[in-house]
Amino acid sequence: MRITKVDVVWSFFATFFRAASSALLLPLILKMLPAEEVGLWTIFMSVTFLVSLFDFGFNSSFTRNITYIFSGVKELKAEGVSESVDEQIDYSLLKGAIESMRWFYLRISLIVLFFLATAGTYYVSVVLQNYHGNKTYAYIAWGILCLVNTYNLYTFYYDALLVGKGHIRRSKQIIVFAQIVFLCFAFVLLLRGYGIVAIVSSQLIYVVITRILSRKVFFNKELRTNLNNVKQHKKTEVLKAVYPNALKLGITALGGILIQRSAVFIGSLYLPLKDIASYGLTRQIFDILSGLAPIFVSTYFPLISKYRVEGNIGRIKDIYLKGTIISVLLFFAGGVVVYFFSSPALTFIKSETVLVPGNLIIVAMIVSFLEMNHASAGGILLTKNEVPFFKPSIISGIATALLMYIFLGWTNLGLLSLFLAPGLVDIAYQSWKWPLEVIKDLKISFRDIKLTLFRSIKI
Repeated sequence: MRITKVDVVWSFFATFFRAASSALLLPLILKMLPAEEVGLWTIFMSVTFLVSLFDFGFNSSFTRNITYIFSGVKELKAEGVSESVDEQIDYSLLKGAIESMRWFYLRISLIVLFFLATAGTYYVSVVLQNYHGNKTYAYIAWGILCLVNTYNLYTFYYDALLVGKGHIRRSKQIIVFAQIVFLCFAFVLLLRGYGIVAIVSSQLIYVVITRILSRKVFFNKELRTNLNNVKQHKKTEVLKAVYPNALKLGITALGGILIQRSAVFIGSLYLPLKDIASYGLTRQIFDILSGLAPIFVSTYFPLISKYRVEGNIGRIKDIYLKGTIISVLLFFAGGVVVYFFSSPALTFIKSETVLVPGNLIIVAMIVSFLEMNHASAGGILLTKNEVPFFKPSIISGIATALLMYIFLGWTNLGLLSLFLAPGLVDIAYQSWKWPLEVIKDLKISFRDIKLTLFRSIKI
């Protein structure tokens, strides 16, 4: 497995396109769609987000275990990494892992389809009772959205296969290409007056293109031949190895949702919608920034997992230290740009929604940085095939929601509460705990940090 700077660049572009595609399309959506249809589209996007939670952490667990298999392990473990390793890939184990993913995602996608077709359709019918637009188009769009989400979830394992095998560059190139196609189709169909149907149809095209190209890249002739010539490893054993950590990651994700989403739900009970809009825009900008800044480390996660199998802690240390320095520089450079230039930019495009006041932007920047930093450290710990942070994550989520409720209900902190509550909870434990654990795990010394800094400056 070989990951280079070119892979990092493609990861950056793919992350940017994923984050920016909606933003690039938004001006045209606002111009071409009436307010009711924009509201319906917002509901559809929320449904898509909820469907993604049905993965419940299995994708990252599958990805990690695919990397272990291509690194030469002969068995998968619920915790830790097998010490039984050689240079030959166990294609029987790989075949069992692939079938396990298909088995799992088929059942999850059918469950999702059932809920979308029944409860989801009923909910949409209630929403459309007072809808003044074309209800036929709305139901067609809903039907396409159900297909998009079901098919996307069923074929989600292709992401794990590509990244797990180390095809980082190809994976990101596919995403960038598919996002460009999505934008082109959406622009054309919107201009031709297809409304919300244009957006969901373009999403379907994006998913189909992504999966077709991913399948073609992963299942090359050599791999198909090797898989056809072996007996499949028992999928129940693979699922038993993946399930414990996947469940923990799902609980961790739930804690993250409580931290990130509770601000909107609780804040809307106490603050004007104008303030909530400012918070949402500010949060979205820093979420994009905290997604782009740690690209270097996240791109190398499959290789780090391989180094775990080999016991090469030195290389993991080098990647983590260099990646941390890069992420800090990128994040705060972007934060400075946001602080000084975001308001003039919003004024220029005549946006009715503005960012939070200047002092709160600084608070938002610090809170987002803390979340990004300990998430990156958590990713390094996760390559050990252990999830030590799942309990603290759910506790932090509950504590954040409670603290936010107290701040908004019994103090005059107002908008500051939405940033202060998660910030204080993170500082109390997670912001220092997981970086410290990585320092202990990788045996990072002050000398290591100093040498990495000097090398970075020299470069």
